[in-house]
Amino acid sequence: MPLPKAPIKLGGVVKKVPERKSSKTIKGKRSSSGLSKVKKQEQVDVEKIVALAKKPTKKRQTLVETKKENTFKSKQEKKLFVLDTNVLMHDPTSLFRFQEHDVYIPLVTLEELDLHKTGMSEVSRNVRQTTREIDSLIKTSAKSDRPQLYEGIPLNLNGHSDSTGFLYFQTEPLDLKKNFGFGDEKPDNQILSVVQHLKTKFKRREVILVSKDINIRIKATALMLLAEDYYNDSVIDDADILYSGVTKLDRQFWEQIGDSLESWQQGGSIFYRFASSFLEKIHLNQFIYYQEENLSARVEEVAKDFVLLKTLKDFSHSKNSVWGITSRNPEQNFALNLLLDPEVDFVTLLGQAGTGKTLLTLAAGLAQTLETRTYSEIIMTRATVPLGEDIGYLPGTEEEKMIPWMGAMEDNLEVLNRGVEGGGDWSRSAAIDLMKSRIRIKSLSFMRGRTFLSKFLIIDEAQNLTPKEMKALITRAGPGTKVVCLGNVAQIDSPYLTESSSGLSYVVDKFKGWRHGGHITLQRGERSRLADFASDTL
Repeated sequence: MPLPKAPIKLGGVVKKVPERKSSKTIKGKRSSSGLSKVKKQEQVDVEKIVALAKKPTKKRQTLVETKKENTFKSKQEKKLFVLDTNVLMHDPTSLFRFQEHDVYIPLVTLEELDLHKTGMSEVSRNVRQTTREIDSLIKTSAKSDRPQLYEGIPLNLNGHSDSTGFLYFQTEPLDLKKNFGFGDEKPDNQILSVVQHLKTKFKRREVILVSKDINIRIKATALMLLAEDYYNDSVIDDADILYSGVTKLDRQFWEQIGDSLESWQQGGSIFYRFASSFLEKIHLNQFIYYQEENLSARVEEVAKDFVLLKTLKDFSHSKNSVWGITSRNPEQNFALNLLLDPEVDFVTLLGQAGTGKTLLTLAAGLAQTLETRTYSEIIMTRATVPLGEDIGYLPGTEEEKMIPWMGAMEDNLEVLNRGVEGGGDWSRSAAIDLMKSRIRIKSLSFMRGRTFLSKFLIIDEAQNLTPKEMKALITRAGPGTKVVCLGNVAQIDSPYLTESSSGLSYVVDKFKGWRHGGHITLQRGERSRLADFASDTL
């Protein structure tokens, strides 16, 4: 009998079987032969491996059955998650992200939500949405019966079918015998006291504090309380595995595909086609690079049985320069191919300082605005998150207020202006005036409700935007508009975002594989030897 892939997952099966059994069964196993099975685990024969491999299929059936009975589970088996205020401020739908488990909101959390409900910021909008969600649950519960908040409100009343737990509130003053020596004035300490009280009251339940605040999680751990970060908004587990947009091939790959490779020339480009089984996890508009032969290509089509590649235009040659700019490395060449392709409507460029993100984008935008007239004008905006202390209010109009934030644009226009030939200072001055006349600087605050027609929209420092803000900006694009997002997820200045929850990481992950979108992570800095050395060593 052929063996399945059970030996690879054997350890997982042996560990998971006791957890799925009832508490009585677990106790029985421990008393009889629990220790002897651990000692004999290394001497398992073939028949036993096959028998163990078949067990998960039966257990999967019981999981499907128990999933239907989630609402009838004993409350002693569920976890109780106590939410900190910053979780609700960050994600208004976080109440419904804990599946079959229960959610508890302390009174101090409601008090803090009340303090932040006014204003036009993203945090204030999230707070108002959170309070509306809570109010809607209470009203829906009141339609069927008078709400008894101390008994809990089902979280699936308003259509959130995945959330089968209950929402609990602090409905009476708690007899807090412990204040941990901190006093009760600080909200964080009050929340810790509530968690301690619930842990003492529900000894057979797991009471877990969920917070985006690292300090309160450290305090909770020091006080022997369970605490976790809120991970539901994270696009990826690790920023190192974020989609890069490039796949590098070696000689062994070309030897493997052998006779299955087909190639032909059409329209000045070379096309390659081979079986898709040789290249897994490939996406449309992903770039392929073979260093030995200096081959650069883009994935034109991904079918069930084949992959089609198309070679790129070489922008490293001076005859193909864009506004006097040539690519200095393969990644810059890939970026220019995306920026100058009229069929690509959405481009994301990631990279550390000095990789040329803004320079390449401005050069491509000016070439398509002033030379080919594909777009009517360039619109540039960015998140106004200061690096250090805030300097306060700025005078002037909307564009004048944004000028101090657009220093990178001014620096790059100066570099592009060096490409103007002849005429001396007068020609350069006229050229930079012409460039600036086609560039509009806009604030994010006034973007809602607008529609951009045939515009080249540049969103700089996009790593400081939330996924919701990124969605609001991208949906401003009308017919003929191209959106380019620039940023570096390693330089996030917003206190509420991380590399995995940034809006830039969000759109990179969601747009990969779309025919009219592309992404490149620029690897090598080209600003100066000083900037490159500082980026690597500091």
